[in-house]
Amino acid sequence: MIAQGLKDMLSEWDLAEEKLSAITTDNGANVVKVAALNGWIRQQCFGHRLHLAIENGLKDQRVTRAVRVCKNIVSAFSYSWKKKKALMKVQQELNLPQHKLKTACVTRWGSMQMMIARVLEQRKAITQVLSEDKKSRHLVPSWADLDVLEAVSKALSPLLEFTDALSGEEYVTISFVKPVLHILNSRVLAEEEDDVELTKTIKTSILRYLKEKYSDPITEELLDTASFVDPRFKATYISAHNVPTIQ
Repeated sequence: MIAQGLKDMLSEWDLAEEKLSAITTDNGANVVKVAALNGWIRQQCFGHRLHLAIENGLKDQRVTRAVRVCKNIVSAFSYSWKKKKALMKVQQELNLPQHKLKTACVTRWGSMQMMIARVLEQRKAITQVLSEDKKSRHLVPSWADLDVLEAVSKALSPLLEFTDALSGEEYVTISFVKPVLHILNSRVLAEEEDDVELTKTIKTSILRYLKEKYSDPITEELLDTASFVDPRFKATYISAHNVPTIQ
């Protein structure tokens, strides 16, 4: 029914099905099957694919523990007005930004990164407030947890702007995918001299996942074509071997 419904929608919008280049979806089994039934090329949402790549890159017990520590800290302050008030007071004493802690959403990797960044920003104030209460001292993050959070934040923080840029609804985004993949490989997720081993591992894992998902010929041709017809990019990010075919 969904497959036929989408066909009917194209007809209602007066769009010729034979001119359909691809359909963008998530990984839901129903929409994957719809694309197959209709014989349409399926292009997965870049934001969703990046989310899965990051999830894959963070499959490490150290990261799991440190993120859980973060969530427990945020929960402790979220459900206690006394702790919130104490945090504001200590922030003033330590000349820290008057920022509230952020909550992570399971389906939004960016919210997890913002939660981690905020905990790191407020670590001194958080530690002081928690240490003053016997019931919450166990929540004080250890130096090992903080090191892990720093490593995760260093790897992920530059990716936030790319998720935002490729999630627009009022402008074409598919032509950005090939250039963004190039930038991720050459700069954003490239290993740096001061990267700790965990940061390097996260970066490498994310890149490996994306390379695997965007290496099939049909997807590559679609992305190459989209970039080629965008006057900002043309053939800049297309392999020289593929340019004649795309032209």
